[in-house]
Amino acid sequence: MPHLIVEHSANVEHVPRLLEAVHVAALATDLVSVDALRTRAACRESYVIGDRHPGNAFIALTARLGPGRSSDEKQLLIDALMDAIEAAVGEAAGHMMLSVEIQEIDPAMRLNHNHLRAHIAARNPTT
Repeated sequence: MPHLIVEHSANVEHVPRLLEAVHVAALATDLVSVDALRTRAACRESYVIGDRHPGNAFIALTARLGPGRSSDEKQLLIDALMDAIEAAVGEAAGHMMLSVEIQEIDPAMRLNHNHLRAHIAARNPTT
């Protein structure tokens, strides 16, 4: 893991660019492994934001991580992800509510079978 889940209002543009930006930013911190990182979006068609102006938008990124990272490491990741979001949306951030949150996953309450590790390692022997 981790999982990067980008929840956003339907009026957010260029979501593929946003996903790529946060994926790359997470990897650049060296706190996550390429063979475990999953980045995805969840578009919300129904929402009410602030004063209900139709131009209002939101992006809420939740990073679900396994245990073992220090508070400083988590802060580094939060900052890197927020910087990536702001860079990806540019001036549009002026009418958006942006958030990044880290949630630690309890390993006793999770079952994971990652069958991609061997394939990724074979494609990228230097990673």
